[in-house]
Amino acid sequence: MSRHMYFHREIDDLKKTILKLGTLVEDRLRRACSILETRNEDQAQALITADWEIDDMEIRVEEECLKILALHQPVARDLRLIVMIIKINNELERIADIAVNIAKRVVTINKCSPPGSVFLLDYQPMAAKVLEMIKASLDALVTEDAALARQIFLMDDEVNRLRDAAYTAVIAEIGRHGDNAACLVNIYLIARHLERIGDRAMNIAEEIIYLVEGEIVRSSEDPQ
Repeated sequence: MSRHMYFHREIDDLKKTILKLGTLVEDRLRRACSILETRNEDQAQALITADWEIDDMEIRVEEECLKILALHQPVARDLRLIVMIIKINNELERIADIAVNIAKRVVTINKCSPPGSVFLLDYQPMAAKVLEMIKASLDALVTEDAALARQIFLMDDEVNRLRDAAYTAVIAEIGRHGDNAACLVNIYLIARHLERIGDRAMNIAEEIIYLVEGEIVRSSEDPQ
């Protein structure tokens, strides 16, 4: 097999691996959103203890990218592809970490809330929108669709609006029940976690646009 053919086979394998990681991360996020609804601590603990699987795959992807860079020294679009995969790999691992943080936050809230109580906030609209953003970012990655990637920026406006509404509701509740402030802050932080996942989806979208168009794009929010 020629060096050129070997290089492109490695690239194809790398694409498959990053898409597999994306599928796993999307599944973790769906499970975290389900836990927000059920508040099931067994499901939360299962999600928390499975985090190592994502971490291991993230390391494998990074190592493979570095090996390809060292052996083949790609240029132009091939180089942009490797750079994109390295960055998206990191974003996906962080999304999985935030999903774990959501599960941990639910466990904490269960401990500080009266048995049978309901959350102050309905997270489902925000969770659904964030899941839509992650799915769109992965679809744009598969199809290398810059137009779809740009739509993710618009979806984020709704996520930010819901985060702001959560903040307003929690602040008002703290004013009425200051003795439960610590628990209420944890309730708000779930909205903050979901908002950060939306920011990660935008980061992925930016990298896809960079791959397809060779243009560095940054959203107005400059997510971290």
